Amino acid sequence: MYPFLRLATELALSRRLPPLGLTGTHVSHHTCMPWDIDPWMELNNGRTLTLYDLGRIPYGRRIGLDRALRANRWGMAVAGASVRYRRRIKAFDRVEMRSRGLGWDDRFLYIEQSLWRNGEAANQILIRSAVTSKAGIIAPARLVEALGEATESPPLPAWVAAWIEAEGERPWPPEGAGRP
Repeated sequence: MYPFLRLATELALSRRLPPLGLTGTHVSHHTCMPWDIDPWMELNNGRTLTLYDLGRIPYGRRIGLDRALRANRWGMAVAGASVRYRRRIKAFDRVEMRSRGLGWDDRFLYIEQSLWRNGEAANQILIRSAVTSKAGIIAPARLVEALGEATESPPLPAWVAAWIEAEGERPWPPEGAGRP
């Protein structure tokens, strides 16, 4: 089940924090609960993605995303993600999450998030997110303008640009996705 109570708590805590710019870093703290673990007694990989929502949604509130989306009747969709796991997170481990915008291209916003345990990076995710409307995907520059930010993206890190290029080569629909 989706952790709505945890999300409500994070949103309430973020209300007390000052606004952020799009490339600012939102820091939040979370505890790996017993219902977050897998049979190997560590944070489940699927639940990791859900926990990243608990940082990304308050980050969005702090940059004014919720107001801009509501005012323009836009939505947001995750259009891709790449996760790197490096350290185990076990039940009751306390972690720090860092969420920040990296920049955008003509179709997508790119957000980096990471979980830190005892001062060490445990995992990291790159999120490609799309602004949507009934007419389809909205150019991120329109959203950035609605946020009152400069409409030119900061240069994306080389590793993000390489990921974007690799994603452009990925076949869709997936090869071998036909009937068995």
